[in-house]
Amino acid sequence: MSLNQEQLKQHCEEILTSRRIRNKLVVLCEGSIPLLQGRPSPQAYGKMESMPDANFYKACVPTWWREFLPQFFNCGDRDDVLNTYFSLLELHKTDSSRSYLEPSKLFAIVDLDLQIKSISDYDFSDTESIFSHLYEKAKVNEVNASQHRIWVTGLIHKEAYFLLPKLQEIFDHFPTQPIYKNSNLMLENLYFNIADETVNDKDLQNNFQRVCNRIRYCTELDCTEIVKLKDSWRSQFQSSHDITKKEELVLALLTIRKAKNYWNQIQPSSEWTRPVDVFKDQLILRIGGFYAEQNDTAKYHIPSFFKNLYQFR
Repeated sequence: MSLNQEQLKQHCEEILTSRRIRNKLVVLCEGSIPLLQGRPSPQAYGKMESMPDANFYKACVPTWWREFLPQFFNCGDRDDVLNTYFSLLELHKTDSSRSYLEPSKLFAIVDLDLQIKSISDYDFSDTESIFSHLYEKAKVNEVNASQHRIWVTGLIHKEAYFLLPKLQEIFDHFPTQPIYKNSNLMLENLYFNIADETVNDKDLQNNFQRVCNRIRYCTELDCTEIVKLKDSWRSQFQSSHDITKKEELVLALLTIRKAKNYWNQIQPSSEWTRPVDVFKDQLILRIGGFYAEQNDTAKYHIPSFFKNLYQFR
């Protein structure tokens, strides 16, 4: 559900007039907002950072960043985030006397997704051009990063960052074992499922050649047809004994294949007695802590986002 014009204005007013953003970086992200849940109040907005998805990005703030932390706001879907970004700037310009926003400290991060989203009145014309300028061979181009106030994820969805190979250890040692397809979660099995189901992805089929340009650095993958892409990915992953190479293949897969559905299939073991959402929230915060500790910022994308933000604090 997207925001209508009245809701968008009200949403932006709640952010602009919040004293919490005074002298602070403001980061807009995708996720449910109180306005659409019938609780459009300052108190509800004050608790937004404890809601998915803002709570994930807050958990990713580097451990070395101790003061003047960013303020995170969920803004609905990708379109809503972008509309909120530009509406905040316009409303602030119209009546800055009521606003606590510093426009130079406003940022947004949205999912890459499969479809292009056009952007007007910005240095980059759409989400795909942002991606192409911001990432190179699955890493953040940190020379270019400072030019971006609107970031797109380097992987298809935010949820793809919950499924990277390095996180297997977190899943293995989490107090309640995550379960995928009735077995303990093994990420390699999940990757094979994602690859095998590539041929069923209608959105990928409809955007195939353009999307494959994102992974052209993986020369071993055959992107001439969707079936050949699936087969070549599986063959390369199975035959490789190089951890770095396998990680590269996973990143390529998660750059073009939707991840949300696979993340949603992960459930707690039967010993878990609380709501599944609580389990997922706890697991996400643990994953956020992983990113907060990473020094290889370009490789993991999200730490690079915060490294870039820090210079604008």
